[in-house]
Amino acid sequence: MTLAKFTSIYFVFVGILIGIVAVLPVLFPNVQLLAPNFWLLFGFIAGITYIAYVLVDLGLKRNPQVGIMAIMGSITVKMIFCMAFVLIYSIKVKENGLLFILNFFSLYLLFIVFEMYCLLRNLRHQNLK
Repeated sequence: MTLAKFTSIYFVFVGILIGIVAVLPVLFPNVQLLAPNFWLLFGFIAGITYIAYVLVDLGLKRNPQVGIMAIMGSITVKMIFCMAFVLIYSIKVKENGLLFILNFFSLYLLFIVFEMYCLLRNLRHQNLK
């Protein structure tokens, strides 16, 4: 999968998630489902996921033999940045921690599953060559 194809699929995925998030408060008006700074969280995780994929793509193009190490490295770096974000956010903003954690982990898991799906498609195409 080329970077341009990933970018187009990624923006469709992000658009679908934005649509779902925009509809949730309408469907459940009496329940607070989103943290107050949800869009900051969404933007951070979306951005770090895109950067991680680009770095893995560059690593795979440079040396396909170390592809798994590039993937594991990007996942580790992404996790460290996300943990740092949670630490800084929890120190700066005093709010309902459970709501923030549910929002964070749901977004993190959605984006990591999407990233892994795209990366595994790349590895599958490499094995066919």
